[in-house]
Amino acid sequence: MESERRLIYHETQKLQFCLLHSLNNLFQEKDAFTRANLNAIAEKLTFGDPNKATWTPLSVIFKPHHNSLTGNYDINVLIAALEERGKRVMWHDRRNGTSSIDLDGLRNELFGIIVNVPVRRYAGLWKSRHWVALRRIEGVWYNLDSDFPAPYCFKNTEEIREFLDSVMSTGAEVLLIMNDKE
Repeated sequence: MESERRLIYHETQKLQFCLLHSLNNLFQEKDAFTRANLNAIAEKLTFGDPNKATWTPLSVIFKPHHNSLTGNYDINVLIAALEERGKRVMWHDRRNGTSSIDLDGLRNELFGIIVNVPVRRYAGLWKSRHWVALRRIEGVWYNLDSDFPAPYCFKNTEEIREFLDSVMSTGAEVLLIMNDKE
């Protein structure tokens, strides 16, 4: 009898909370992180910043590490959130291509991948960036992009490498999320 495949957890995009959705999709938990968690991390980063900017009336909404209304968290929040969960972030050097990434998990260090891709919305008038989680679940890699209506299952590691090489050629940043060594 073939074992049943577990359901893949997948949050879809709301406002600019793609970092929140990416983290929850990466950890495969509905509330691995909440807006309150990420806001607290962003505030802690701001409080500890020796170079923090002076306060203006717009500071209520546009904070140094996120927008308090729409989300739009930055890389500092991502790294701090992952470190709280015992993960570390390694920036992938695009000069090496994707052949240097151990996608097969032979050393069991790679927890997942977060990609920060440039996007254009509203007929190209709005330029922004979007966080996307990739994760191997039960031996199969998935693209858990919150803009997708459902997770996308990669056929094999070659397809993931092609995807990553393609998005890196458009200016995407690839972040390897590693398990801490014990």
